[in-house]
Amino acid sequence: MAIVLGINAVFHDPAAALVVDGRTVAAAEEERFSRVKHGKQAVPFSTWELPERAAAWCLRQAGLRPADVDAISYSYDPQLMPATGVAENDVTAADWEPLRTLYTKKAPSFLESAFPGIDGARLRYVRHHVAHAASAYLAAPWPDSSVLVLDGRGEVASHLAGRSVGGALEVFRSQQLPHSLGLMYEELTMHLGFARSSDEYKVMAMASYGEPVHLPVLRELIVTDGDGGFRVGTIPWSELAAPRRADGPWGPQHANLASSVQHRLQEVILELAVWLHARTGDRRLTMAGGVALNCVANSYLLRHGPFDDIWVQPAAGDAGTALGGALYLAHQIGDDVRPIETAALGRGWNDDELEAWLLEADQPYERPADLAGAVADVLASEGIVAWFQGRSEYGPRALGHRSLLASPRRPETLTRLNTVKGREQFRPVAPMVTLERAAEIFDGPFPSPYMLFTHHVRPQWRDDVAAAVHVDGSARVQTVDAATEPLVHRLLEAFESRTGVPVLINTSLNTAGRPMVDDPRDALECFGSAPVDLLVLGPFIVRRARRSAGSEPDRRVVVA
Repeated sequence: MAIVLGINAVFHDPAAALVVDGRTVAAAEEERFSRVKHGKQAVPFSTWELPERAAAWCLRQAGLRPADVDAISYSYDPQLMPATGVAENDVTAADWEPLRTLYTKKAPSFLESAFPGIDGARLRYVRHHVAHAASAYLAAPWPDSSVLVLDGRGEVASHLAGRSVGGALEVFRSQQLPHSLGLMYEELTMHLGFARSSDEYKVMAMASYGEPVHLPVLRELIVTDGDGGFRVGTIPWSELAAPRRADGPWGPQHANLASSVQHRLQEVILELAVWLHARTGDRRLTMAGGVALNCVANSYLLRHGPFDDIWVQPAAGDAGTALGGALYLAHQIGDDVRPIETAALGRGWNDDELEAWLLEADQPYERPADLAGAVADVLASEGIVAWFQGRSEYGPRALGHRSLLASPRRPETLTRLNTVKGREQFRPVAPMVTLERAAEIFDGPFPSPYMLFTHHVRPQWRDDVAAAVHVDGSARVQTVDAATEPLVHRLLEAFESRTGVPVLINTSLNTAGRPMVDDPRDALECFGSAPVDLLVLGPFIVRRARRSAGSEPDRRVVVA
């Protein structure tokens, strides 16, 4: 039995995770503590920066000291790097690679400096894509599966295909750089005026507004090799669509390019999965890596691919390698590694602590006897609710713990929410639905608890959930099981009893450019600055003050 601390620090989304005796105790991203989106800039000279706040919190959560840690995983192996580095792109040039390698080799010393008492000699480097893979196959609800990892890059590769049996991984194929589906999508993201390694989901949303007119060209440039790998040629982006400035307008040419790349990405992933299935014959596939956050591609693969079931790790991007590395080392040590049961692995506060924050902020608040009913009343009246409950989510999706909630019944709610959050108006928002009603409103398969697949909205329900329907008729659904999320399930039932609709809009509790709200201070600040009607902080609610000019604000009122 062992205490294993997992660290991701190399590229972006630094994070920490703690696995004790094979059980995931805590996992958190550094951005939730530092309030810097993605934790840091994704450049080689930031590699020395460790997720110090996240790691310190993980240890506190378990009541442990740095000296108690038996093993440390670091999700990058500098020994795999050639002395001259690997050419990547003009943002992370090959000339910088030796610095990245130097900093990763110094990680034990950096840890000892940041955490007095920790033994840097206990650090083990875990290959980046193995950490990604372990974050899927060891966290999944199944003991055996085929495994597919796709992202921008690891040390010298961008892909892994393999199989896990009884927690042991057999790697069949990896794709060497510079060929990378993730880096290709990042280049598209930058060409369309968005931030690479950050805004790829915006491109995925934009793709639904276009047509894949460039697909014939891309099929010649992005090809699988028939042996589980692929090649990505030089794509003449500017010949396909003019580059877009970050603050510039977008038009059909940009949407068509996004659509074309999205379609080719889906085709290539399907071809890779077909090859892998022919090798393993498995019914089940687990996936991780940043490309696995592309929920449209995931759904395409599930609908058209050879696997009956696909499980995607909810923190599938680089943050998830902190968990994967820790799980991998725990299994290597001999612990009985158990699947994760929830993505709610971050910070939480008890009722007394939450009330103390409200008292400190001098906020009028209530504690209704029927919280779900009180909140459902506001939502049924088309109010927007900031919802803060339990432990925060690990990964980029708000899953009913740090969420903005709204009624889905009016199409203009989408515009209103995007305005509240300061987002582009072409971006969709996602619905949450009770598990037992999901198949009635959306096509399957279900459950889908981590919002990593898209589903088509059944025609008879499109008017009732209009704000949740993307331009292509799809929605990124989260199903809510009463057994695992009883309060959110009761809220959905209460909303249905008032409206006849068992669906709510659920988007992350944050505004543009800021990380998701994590602690009570974040929630109070977001509520104070955004036009939101109600803040729910645990069992307490804070209503938006409505007062006439010159009137005094109400003082604190506690309602039993």
